[in-house]
Amino acid sequence: MIHIVFNASEVNLMKDVIKLDESLSGDVIQVKDDFAVGPLIDIETTDGWNARVLWWRELMKNSPYENDAITFFDDRQTVREIQERLNNNSSEQVWIWLAQNQHDVCGYYWFMQHFKDYQGMLFVIYLNNLPFINEKGQLFYPSWIHEIQPRELLKAKRLARPISVSEFEIDPDEWKRLCGENSVVRVLEGGKKIAGKDETFYDAEVLKNLTSDWQRATRVLMNTLHRMKIKTGDVFLMWRMKELVSQGRIEAMGDVSKGWKEFDVRLPGVPQTEEKRSEEATV
Repeated sequence: MIHIVFNASEVNLMKDVIKLDESLSGDVIQVKDDFAVGPLIDIETTDGWNARVLWWRELMKNSPYENDAITFFDDRQTVREIQERLNNNSSEQVWIWLAQNQHDVCGYYWFMQHFKDYQGMLFVIYLNNLPFINEKGQLFYPSWIHEIQPRELLKAKRLARPISVSEFEIDPDEWKRLCGENSVVRVLEGGKKIAGKDETFYDAEVLKNLTSDWQRATRVLMNTLHRMKIKTGDVFLMWRMKELVSQGRIEAMGDVSKGWKEFDVRLPGVPQTEEKRSEEATV
């Protein structure tokens, strides 16, 4: 058995679930790209894939991930390795675990389209509008698999079902639509319906965490990630913050072209007299 997840935090979570039920024993493999953001045009071609890689590398310049060998990967190789395993073992099964968020659903669309020749071997567990019990004993509806406790997640195994013939027809068409639309941001509108949005979609989330006082850019980033309801990654959000600085919608102090910790940010428009008075008060 092969378990597919879409977030690094879920790899160890699934391993803990497997410890609770040996019938789920198998490898846990992560699809690492975030297909909910970035270019998708011609992604199934070498040129299209490389264009996406270059886009990510540009966003990661001067980030904590720039020189991290783990950051750069090729999910296409993961697909090839799984296809080879299925070719060599007709009883092998692939279980795809996803929750109700655009990151998981876009990852599912990209992944499953490569397995039309393996119908009956791919199963899906979609935790769509399902309640679970949290560590405080309260009922809640998770948006992400990593929000679920291992023993609770174990209960979800009964939801596993083969991807249907009609899904193998319809879902790849939906993915082709998204690729042709080529929006920079994609969000989940319910079920498995993904809608394209402009690259500015998350800008308001960044701006609402700014004040007229200087804050470390990384602090604003962490506050935004914590408070926003529709989630995206830190690399994308920091790119948008820098874009807002270049547009004059955010004021920066320090070198924005360097690392994330090298500059502070605030809302523009603080009168110089007020700023000077504040500086004198701190002397």
